[in-house]
This record gives sequence, structure tokens and C-alpha cells, in this order.
Amino acid sequence: MKGQKEGEIALEYDLDDAYFRAIDAPEVSKGRVHVSLAIRKQSGFFELLFHTEGTIIIPCDRCLDEMEQPIKADNRLAVKLGTGYSEDDDLVTIDENEGILDVSWFIYEFIALAIPIKHVHEPGKCNAAMIEALEEHSAARSSDEEDAREIDPRWEALLKLKK
Repeated sequence: MKGQKEGEIALEYDLDDAYFRAIDAPEVSKGRVHVSLAIRKQSGFFELLFHTEGTIIIPCDRCLDEMEQPIKADNRLAVKLGTGYSEDDDLVTIDENEGILDVSWFIYEFIALAIPIKHVHEPGKCNAAMIEALEEHSAARSSDEEDAREIDPRWEALLKLKK
């Protein structure tokens, strides 16, 4: 970065399972993602613009089997040269003497942030055995709670107050 002239540089990365294994992070361990990175040198800092698009493999929230999750994200990171390394929100300061920034972890974070909060298979695609076990345990737990309400007189007294 340090030797970059004014203007823009475009870089392209095709990430696969090897990248996710090397990053060794908990959220994503497989996938195929294309990253376009534009680096613009401006007065006093560098602006990094990331466009990330592809498919990652993550566990389904419902059945825990692997599922494909499409992702697409656009992120911005500002980088300036300074006396040491620091990160503040979307501003990163790198050592002026070194002048190098490894963006591999930032890319991973952008991918992880693009994952929807709820990620489940399409209807009918979940592991049938797991769904059956889930429904069985959910029904058993709710019937146990009903039995507990009938047995415990404190709950009955509270329910009478509610009426």
C-alpha cells in the first residue's frame, strides 16, 4: 500500500474451502466466494471497497445439516499510515514503516456479517429424521409443562389472579 500512486487499483480474489480452512474461524468453513477489491489512494488515507458475492456452506439452524447460503455484500474500509497498528470501527491504521495490510481476516468478517440471522433449508429440504426428533421433543416438553401446571398449586393460584 505504501508505494501506491494516486488513483485506483483493482484486485480480484476467488475464495474456496482452502481459504476458509486457513482462516480457521467458527462461522464458515466451506464455500466459494468472489471478492472484488478496489483500492483508492486519497490524500492521507486509502479507501478499500470490497464487493463480496458467492455461496457459503453453513449448518441449518433447524436440522443442523449443511446448507448452501448465498451471500452478497459491499463493504468499505479506510486505511491510513501511522506509527503502529490499530483498528477503530472502519478505520485501520497500519505501521508506516511496514506499509502492508493483510485483508484476509477483514474479508472473512465481511462474509460472516453477510450471513442472515436465521438460516434454514427451504421447506421440505431439512433432514427428516432430525425434524421428527425435534417435533417429538418439543411436544414432550410442552406436555410436561402442562402436567407441571396441574400439579403445582402455586401456578394455579397465579392463574386465578390473572382472571
